[in-house]
Amino acid sequence: MAAGSTTFDAAAETARYLATLSPEAHVRATAYTQGGHWMLLWGTLIAVAVSWLILKSGVLVKLRGRKGPWLAVLVVVPVAMLMDSLLTLPWNIYGDWWRQKQYGLTSQPLPEWLTEWGMGMLIGLVMSLILLGVIYALIRRAPKRWWLWSGLATSLFLIFAIVIAPVLIEPLFNKFTPAPPGPVRDAVVEMARANGVPSDKIFIYDGSKQSNRYTANVSGLFGTARVAMSDTMFKQGADLAEVRGVVGHEMGHYVHTHSLWFAAAFSVLAMIAFWLVDRLFPLACRLLGARGVEGLADPAGLPVLTALLAVIGLMGTPLTSSIIRIAEADADNFSLERVNEPDGLAKALVKTIEYRAATPGRLEEILFYDHPSVGWRVRNAMDWKAAHPTTPPPVLIDMPPGSPPTTTAPADPAAK
Repeated sequence: MAAGSTTFDAAAETARYLATLSPEAHVRATAYTQGGHWMLLWGTLIAVAVSWLILKSGVLVKLRGRKGPWLAVLVVVPVAMLMDSLLTLPWNIYGDWWRQKQYGLTSQPLPEWLTEWGMGMLIGLVMSLILLGVIYALIRRAPKRWWLWSGLATSLFLIFAIVIAPVLIEPLFNKFTPAPPGPVRDAVVEMARANGVPSDKIFIYDGSKQSNRYTANVSGLFGTARVAMSDTMFKQGADLAEVRGVVGHEMGHYVHTHSLWFAAAFSVLAMIAFWLVDRLFPLACRLLGARGVEGLADPAGLPVLTALLAVIGLMGTPLTSSIIRIAEADADNFSLERVNEPDGLAKALVKTIEYRAATPGRLEEILFYDHPSVGWRVRNAMDWKAAHPTTPPPVLIDMPPGSPPTTTAPADPAAK
């Protein structure tokens, strides 16, 4: 059965790909994914409960005292964030480490996880202090339009974070090494040059130290952009077709400037969220018993702001997920159009089912999925294959140091 022939059945090929995982594996993936939906609700309830506990303690009001506005932010915000981080730590251990370990998605020891959690918390504290300092200043200076200007400030802050992440943040958590010479690097360099992605910044990183998930990414923006492939891709036997399909997807994010689109879209959503905070803050103060908080501009009311944003964020999950999901589908199509590796992309996608169930209901996908379902994505690739036949030959590919070499399977899984 050759690709492009009248007997090629995209639906049957999609079913065949999904069937490469056992029924038990699909059931396990569904349990993990649907459990994650409930985690969103429980996480929001815990965020509200923690905010209530911090407000009940009265610590932030005492710290604020009669300090000037800038000094109050400088003193109160770090303490509020530290209290929040410590109180939610047990939940984060459960959700981000223990649950992942249960499902075989991480092999990281708890002490290492805690070390990285601490580093992330400190980085988040510094960056949040900067952003919140600006937001509280805007609340004081423009009390009627602060939500508008804060949305714009959030957008600029997101762009800044995207630019500095590959240079200042990501190297703190992972070691990035240039991809070794060989077919993989040659293929990715060729793809990068053909699509306007920096070809001198192609790395493999030790992502397996945190997660067993099969992944790659293009991070950064402007001069800091780079292609990075997790070593999990190679440990799980990625062949050249898979590498080309996956990296082509990530390059699609870069070429189509999805980072900038996300910054713009989330800026608008931030404006809406801040507008709702502006209207709901007095009611939330009463419900949470925020005694001593002197209005929205008072940093002692930060837990109220946190609780409101947690609830608004939960309610907005379908919208934020849909924005990202549309970009992910666009990146898939970019890979298919520019790289034309439908089987490579499909093989890679099947490996992601373990943490994202393949065939959710349509409503579930709209409400919760920030990527299109694997079933949809594989079918999309097979539809492309039917219209654009190609059969690259098997290729011996290079692997990261310490990994055994492997050969690609034929790109057409139906080829005999």
